[in-house]
This record gives sequence, C-alpha cells and structure tokens, in this order.
Amino acid sequence: MDIEDYLSETLEIPKDAVSYCSNFYHSKKVDKNKFLLQEGEVCHETYFVEKGLLRMYSIDKNGKEHIIQFAPEKWLMSDRSSLFFNEKSHYYIEAVEDTEVILMKKDFFSQLIEIYPHTAEKNDLLLQKHIRNLQNRVNSLLADTAEERYMNFIKMYPDILLRVPQWMVASYLGITPESLSRVRKELARKNFEIS
Repeated sequence: MDIEDYLSETLEIPKDAVSYCSNFYHSKKVDKNKFLLQEGEVCHETYFVEKGLLRMYSIDKNGKEHIIQFAPEKWLMSDRSSLFFNEKSHYYIEAVEDTEVILMKKDFFSQLIEIYPHTAEKNDLLLQKHIRNLQNRVNSLLADTAEERYMNFIKMYPDILLRVPQWMVASYLGITPESLSRVRKELARKNFEIS
C-alpha cells in the first residue's frame, strides 16, 4: 500500500483528490542501518512506511537498547513528544531494512482536515487506536509473562519475526535473548504436546 491508497482507504479522501495531498509530503529512501532521527535532535516529521521496516528505540545509561516500536509497511512512526512540543528527542528511528518512507510535516493532518473536514473523525480514531496500543504495551510490560508478551508481539507484528534478529525481538519484549530462546522452546514444546 502506498500513501495514496492509505489516504484514500483510511482517511476516505476521494481518489480524485488524493494526488493534491502530495503537496504536503515528500518521499525518501533510507538505507538499512541509517537514521531518520537520533537522540538529541528535534523530530519534524511523521514517517509513513511504504516499503521496508523502521524501529524506534532508546539507549539507557548502561548502553542497553530498548525498542519501543517497529513500523512495517502501512505503519506510521514519529516521536510525537518531540514533534508536537519541539523537544529534543530521547529516541532513535532507524531503518532495519532498506526502506522507502513518506515524510509528513507536523501540520500534515491538520491541513488535510481543513480541506477535507470529514477526515477529522478518521484521524481522531487513528490517534485513539495508537494510544490504546501504547497503553496495552505498557500494561503488558508491567503485568504479562514473557510468554504472553511474545504472543502479543506475534499478534501485533505477524511478519516481523522473519525480518529482524532475535535480539531485537527480545529488546522489544524487555527480556534477554536467552529468555526469549527459552520462551520459544517452551511454546514449541507445548504445541508439540497438544498435537
């Protein structure tokens, strides 16, 4: 799905008007392991992934990475705090694969709403879903077992297991790669016993 399909299907912008929206964004190719944002910079855009995969992560005082989010095709990613409050970011946004993104300025959605007022409700729904996902993620990190977190990860990102190294999955789950290996073995054992 490219950005025009996304705008048409998700925000219900008329097909014949979608090309006009291209005045408010531009595309960029990002090589694997290159950054769209680094800690200390101010985020100025929201990124829509047309092809490839992004990850957002922080690095703690001990130098350990903590992956906050992945963004495969059709996903949006941004440091909203930095973007909307003009604060220096605490995060890195990096291409996990060679990636093609659409860069949308801070006022992209508000400009769309001015032109197409009906998109306000759709945009609000997207924002509420994003907040719900973040709340569920925080609750999962605090309350779920490693196995439950792994199963949630598979539901959220069904195709990413084949696209990222295991240490990234472990980082997202808040566990060590060794713990992830044990979780996977235990799930495989349970599945084998059931069948």
